[in-house]
Amino acid sequence: MTDAAAATFRGPEAMRPSAIARLIALLLPLALLGSALGSQYLGGLHPCEMCYWQRWPHAAAILLAALAFTSPSDHSRARALTSLAAAAIAISGAIGVYHAGVEAKIFEGITTCTALASGGSTADLLKQITHAPLVRCDQVQFSFLGISMAGWNAILSLGGAALIAFLLTRDRQA
Repeated sequence: MTDAAAATFRGPEAMRPSAIARLIALLLPLALLGSALGSQYLGGLHPCEMCYWQRWPHAAAILLAALAFTSPSDHSRARALTSLAAAAIAISGAIGVYHAGVEAKIFEGITTCTALASGGSTADLLKQITHAPLVRCDQVQFSFLGISMAGWNAILSLGGAALIAFLLTRDRQA
């Protein structure tokens, strides 16, 4: 762990809003992407095309937030990387809004909504196509408290991005 990263977890810098924002920018997409992957590989849920779309910005946010830990939290580099991570989190949330809207039949979905595994020969590909589960973007596979996974991603991502932006702005004013 670098000195800058270690300082985030101790001392007065740990209480700075920018340090908290940077930590949220790392942990939130880690938790959301981890739960998406866990639901796929441990829970047996098959993601649709739009589910994959929501994962890429979270992966980018994790990388950006991790890079932000290479500088002190109040340094312009760390603040810029944390802001970019928040933007990536918000993009995933916006995709989640669209996906939840498709599930609720508010928006029209895309036409290529199936999940296929890759690799292998042409015969293997044909077998995968014929045996692959048809995963439609407009059908909810799992919901909690009446909200789909896409809906939860939208709520948590947009809320988290707003919180990160608020904390970064608050730190500037201090």
